[in-house]
Amino acid sequence: MNTYTLRNIVFGLMLFCLACQPQTEEASQENTQEVEEVYLFTSFREPATDGLYLAYSEDGYEWQDLGGPYLAPQVGPSKLMRDPSVVRGPDGRYHMVWTTDWRGGDGFGYASTTDFVNWSEQQFIPVMDHEPEVVNVWAPEIYYDEVEDRFIIIWASTIPHRFEKGEEDEDNNHRMYYVTTKDFETFSETKLFIDPEFSIIDAVIVKREAEDYVLVLKDNTRPNRNLKVAFGPSPLGPFENISDPFSEFLTEGPTIIEQDGEWLIFFDSYGAKKYDAVSTTDFKDFRPIGDQINFPEGHKHGTITTVSNDVIQKINAQSPLAPKEEEE
Repeated sequence: MNTYTLRNIVFGLMLFCLACQPQTEEASQENTQEVEEVYLFTSFREPATDGLYLAYSEDGYEWQDLGGPYLAPQVGPSKLMRDPSVVRGPDGRYHMVWTTDWRGGDGFGYASTTDFVNWSEQQFIPVMDHEPEVVNVWAPEIYYDEVEDRFIIIWASTIPHRFEKGEEDEDNNHRMYYVTTKDFETFSETKLFIDPEFSIIDAVIVKREAEDYVLVLKDNTRPNRNLKVAFGPSPLGPFENISDPFSEFLTEGPTIIEQDGEWLIFFDSYGAKKYDAVSTTDFKDFRPIGDQINFPEGHKHGTITTVSNDVIQKINAQSPLAPKEEEE
């Protein structure tokens, strides 16, 4: 064996040994965190009196049914749970809001959790009780604004004769409103979030970069009833340059995740009676991916967050779908 060959063997063994060295505690924790985090989709199913349903996914495409309900609605005149929207706060606690009434309500439901099994006491937040003629409070969407360390909650309401009627009846002419809070005990004054001069519902705030935000929204006018996007410099807008629709007729309830520069937008295609999705890198061109994604039967729109595998295991242990031990 010559010296050159021997040197190469020794060098190769050194590289092999370096690769086998245990990771630092910090690197090990980072890798564990990456492996442990999975997507959790909050959902509701009909009848909406049942409550919260859940599904999870490791890749955002294949969704496993966790069943439900995990939280039965107890607040609001109708005691419904539709459109459950959840976000994780900086302390790791998950905060959820939902629609409590199809018509006649002046607020939304709220509860929080660390594991989606044990919940805080439910609250009813009467954000529109100052408007005696408000028709509804629909699809509250919660967003954590890390720049201002606050939660922003937006929703759709109709106040007859408040805005130009356009194509909609006075009791179906929605605009988006908002409040902010830091502790879910005190809330800012209710303000108008966006008036695009048409009936709008189901809006979701997306942060791309600093001072670069996207609003994914539903144009709820009768001829359209589809999804569009708008752009703004902050989570409170102003949102402008509303796009042409990127979804088909009779679609609603968008929620979004980001994967390596690609945004996946999930939505309820209720006209086609299926759950659907598109992907985009710039919110200008949208690629259909619905045929690549599998959802549990009966899945309705909510939002997606991330949880640890420990949380998934805890949910699974409580799942109505989990096999029950036979009594001896």
